[in-house]
Amino acid sequence: MSISFVDLNLSKETLNSLENMGFSKPTEIQEKTIPYALEDCDLLGQAQTGTGKTAAFGIPIVEKINPKEKQPQALILTPTRELALQVSEEIRKIGKGKGIYTLAVYGGTSIDRQIKFLKYKKNQVVVGSPGRVKDLIDRDVLKLDKVKIFVLDEADRMLDMGFIDDIRYIYSKLPQNKQVLLFSATIPNSIMALAKEFLKKDFKTVKVKPEEVVVDKIEQYLFKVNEDTRFPKLKDLLHKYSNKKAIIFTETKKNVDELYKMLKKHNFKVGAMHGDFSQRKREKVLKDFKENNINILIATDVASRGIDIKDVDIVYNYRLPNNLESYVHRIGRTGRAGRKGLAISLATGSEKQNVIKLTKLTKGKIKLIDFYLNNDKKNKIKKFSKR
Repeated sequence: MSISFVDLNLSKETLNSLENMGFSKPTEIQEKTIPYALEDCDLLGQAQTGTGKTAAFGIPIVEKINPKEKQPQALILTPTRELALQVSEEIRKIGKGKGIYTLAVYGGTSIDRQIKFLKYKKNQVVVGSPGRVKDLIDRDVLKLDKVKIFVLDEADRMLDMGFIDDIRYIYSKLPQNKQVLLFSATIPNSIMALAKEFLKKDFKTVKVKPEEVVVDKIEQYLFKVNEDTRFPKLKDLLHKYSNKKAIIFTETKKNVDELYKMLKKHNFKVGAMHGDFSQRKREKVLKDFKENNINILIATDVASRGIDIKDVDIVYNYRLPNNLESYVHRIGRTGRAGRKGLAISLATGSEKQNVIKLTKLTKGKIKLIDFYLNNDKKNKIKKFSKR
């Protein structure tokens, strides 16, 4: 039975703001998170972009802030300036009825203006990238003694971008008596370790089920390879679909760099993107991909988050993701806007257990090529369809 925002015992001002924003009822992540957050629980939330995650922590923040207090009472860290601006704007709208002021701080722009805002304006909610937040703390203009809620948004992406030292430094400057909310699209060991480091022992965990694979519009194939044949197989497939727009996913930044060099050497029109890329370089690669100056983009899971390109024809999993839920998000990059999509994965025999899990996740819709799950080889080889 679905609940309404009224059922969450929110203030009249916040309810009016949500209504003005067109929010009719809580999403799953909001329904699960808001009650815990309002009860001052520390929380680890697993949710992807587009699930209503920002309001899941933004609503409790607005409810808890004292509008008469000028200093920051909530600090939110995000991996990029775009996300900082987006989060700041959404919380501003939620808090409009209560007179809540937000400020986004990030690199790549004048720090002087941000310093003036912090010194002379009301900024009850500060949203920013870890590097710029640390800088403002070091300059003694970002005062944290009144902060009662600390949020890490897209924590897995921040770790991938190498922000862990800045995050720890910022955390060490916060008051001891605070609430910590940590959100991540995936929860690998590194995120669980971070939760244990920053959150109270009795922290709550909230997970939103990954969306089901849209099998009717995405054809899915998995080829058996070994380490020696993995790259040649990818190369053959890229030649076969040379006129198609494709994203190739692989697990690490090192894998991305190596694969980019190999494909470049074979004269493919290819670009790459991972957490070490500067904002300017990332934007240039995306622009080239959107405008078809390149038709192949290699990326890690976290670096690709937020990419909204509707004409991707094929997604390749050069290596299967460690977290199979990421498979859903990877292949969801194709088959958008009513188009048909194709997802091709490469896996070795040693990945058999992951392949079994993947067939269950996709309800048997993924077609296995030369990969037998039964020792008796009952299943005949399924031929890869000609397209």
